[in-house]
Amino acid sequence: MAKIVILLFILLESANVAALYFFPGSRYANGLGVFHAWEKVQADPETGRFARYMANWVAGTKLIFLFLLAVIALTGDQETLRLTSGVMALAIAAFFWRMYPLARQMGRAGELTPANYDRVLGGMIAALVAAFLLGALL
Repeated sequence: MAKIVILLFILLESANVAALYFFPGSRYANGLGVFHAWEKVQADPETGRFARYMANWVAGTKLIFLFLLAVIALTGDQETLRLTSGVMALAIAAFFWRMYPLARQMGRAGELTPANYDRVLGGMIAALVAAFLLGALL
């Protein structure tokens, strides 16, 4: 079960990495286009370059983790896979500590498109945490 969850996560997050690298302004695959500020930032050359740099930095960081997860999924024993799933659940749950409150503020202020994106994102993250917890326990 843990291997399946890890491999599905790799597939899902690969779409986000591709969006951030090649289509950062996309509203799909958790691209930055859902944030109204993305268009405003792009209007200024200096902050636009900084925002694109940060999008690429996030994508690169995600890519490192995805490659490490792939190695673990392909070579790890059952205990390593279960521990990895538990750690992933904990790490992903950290979203609710700092990022989700900001997303909720932006959602309530009408700074996100589509409407309720913050709630959908929160639900997706909660589902990922639950999936990794299942992978750790089964």
